[in-house]
Amino acid sequence: MIIVVSPEATPEEIGHIVARIEETGRQAHLSEGTERRIIGVIGPDAPELQDMFESMAHVESVHRVTKPYKLVSREFRGGPSVIDIGRGVTVGGNELAVMAGPCSIEDEDHIVNTAIAVKAAGANILRGGAFKPRSSPYAFRGLGEEALRHLATARKVTGLPVITELMSIRDIDAVAEYADVIQIGARNMQNFILLDEVGKQRKPVMLKRGMSGQIEEWLLAAEYILAQGNPNVILCERGIRTFETAYRNTFDINAIPLVKELSHLPIIADPSHGTGKHQLVAPIAMAAVAAGADGLMIEVHPSPDHALSDGAQSLTHESFAGMMRSVAGIASAVGRSLSGVEASAAAR
Repeated sequence: MIIVVSPEATPEEIGHIVARIEETGRQAHLSEGTERRIIGVIGPDAPELQDMFESMAHVESVHRVTKPYKLVSREFRGGPSVIDIGRGVTVGGNELAVMAGPCSIEDEDHIVNTAIAVKAAGANILRGGAFKPRSSPYAFRGLGEEALRHLATARKVTGLPVITELMSIRDIDAVAEYADVIQIGARNMQNFILLDEVGKQRKPVMLKRGMSGQIEEWLLAAEYILAQGNPNVILCERGIRTFETAYRNTFDINAIPLVKELSHLPIIADPSHGTGKHQLVAPIAMAAVAAGADGLMIEVHPSPDHALSDGAQSLTHESFAGMMRSVAGIASAVGRSLSGVEASAAAR
C-alpha cells in the first residue's frame, strides 16, 4: 500500500502518519521524490486500512500495490531511482555507468594498470574480483583481502569508485570497508541471509540476476535488501542458462525494458558473462544500451590469453576502448551519454 502525502505536511504530521502505520503492526518507508512524498506500507494487505489512512489529515490518496514486491515496484516511487555511489558517479541518470576491469585481481600492477586504461577509455567505475565463486574448487578463487587492498590502491591512483563481489557474511566488514559498491553475484541472488545483511548496510548494492532466476524472483530478492532499509540497489542482467551451448549464457535483452517498466531501480547489463565470448561483448553491449540499460559491466584484461579467470570473455585494453566509442554512438542515439567518449563513425 502506498500513501501519498500532501506537500504542505510538516515532519511532525508525517511522523503521526508513520506512527499510525506502525500501530497496525506494519512498517513504514518514507520516500522523498522531487514532486511528492510517499509512504510505503509494508506488511499484510487489508482493504479496510485504505479507508482508515485516507481519512487521516494530510493524506492525499492511498493506493494498493498488487505486486508481491512493494518497495521495488515502480508504483512505490513513480519515477526512476538514481543511485549515488560517490566520487561524482551515479547510476540511473542520463549518463551511463560503465564498470570495467578484470574478473579477478591478480596483483597490484595488474589492477592499477587496468584501472588507468579503462578510465582513459571512459569507464567511471572500476570492477575487480577479490573473492571469486568458481565451478571447480581447483580454479583460481581470488586473492581475498590482499586483492581488496590492491583495489584500494587503484582507486587512489585513478579516483574511480570500485565494485567487488561479496560471497559470504564473514567477509562483509572487509568488503564494505574497501568497496564503494557491494556486488551480490548470480549464485547468491537468493541467499536471503546475505541479502538481509547487505540491506543493513547503507552502501550501494548491485544485485545480479541468478542463472535460472525469473524476473519476479529477482525483484523479490531486491526487495529483501530494501526491506532492511537500504534503498541503494542496482540490478544487473547477466544472462540466463538455457538449452543453447554455442555461448556461455543467453543474454536476456527483454529483461531490461521489462524491469524498467516494473521497477524504479536502475538496471545495468553484463554482456561479458551474458555471452562468454569476447567477440560478442560489444554487439550485446550496444543492444543493451539501445534497450534502455543504465550502464554496463565489462571484463577487461591486459592479456586475456593469460587471465587466471574468464579470459575468453575479457576485452583487451584496446578493444575495450573501441567498444566504448561504439557504445557512445548508440547512447547518443537514445538520448544518453558517455562522458568524455567520442562516438565512432561506425556507430553514428
